Amino acid sequence: MKLDSIDEDILRIMQDDIPLVSRPFKVVADKLGVSEEEVMERVRKMIKAGIVRRFSASIRHRKLGIKANPMIVWKVPEERVEEVGRLFASFDEVTHCYERATAPGKWEYNVYTMIHGYDTGSVEKLAEKLAKAAGLNDYMMLYSVKEYKKTYKRYE
Repeated sequence: MKLDSIDEDILRIMQDDIPLVSRPFKVVADKLGVSEEEVMERVRKMIKAGIVRRFSASIRHRKLGIKANPMIVWKVPEERVEEVGRLFASFDEVTHCYERATAPGKWEYNVYTMIHGYDTGSVEKLAEKLAKAAGLNDYMMLYSVKEYKKTYKRYE
């Protein structure tokens, strides 16, 4: 799909905050001087073409009081990485789940999950729940202390 100037403008507008109104595509359409239906159809085409992958909310969890944000690192036997990764990723409370290389003798943890909570007690209970579900005992909870920067790809 070849983008024209209207498609590009739609992407520029929608990569920032989408208005919390009943018809957000109408707001975009009004800014561009086109119909709401045209904006919606163009967005559908960009989704179908894989140019737009998803719409999502980006929550500033610390501003909501969600201050217990550990990365849980797991030592998972190599033959179980795929199984355990899929299991962890199936939990709604897990926001990130991925595999990383180990450094034998220095760092043996190979599966990482990120969870968020209001206090350490709640996230520790969740970690125990994950450990029990996977039948794993070897993990560490690494708490973030400060968030320096969050950036996202932007269409310029």
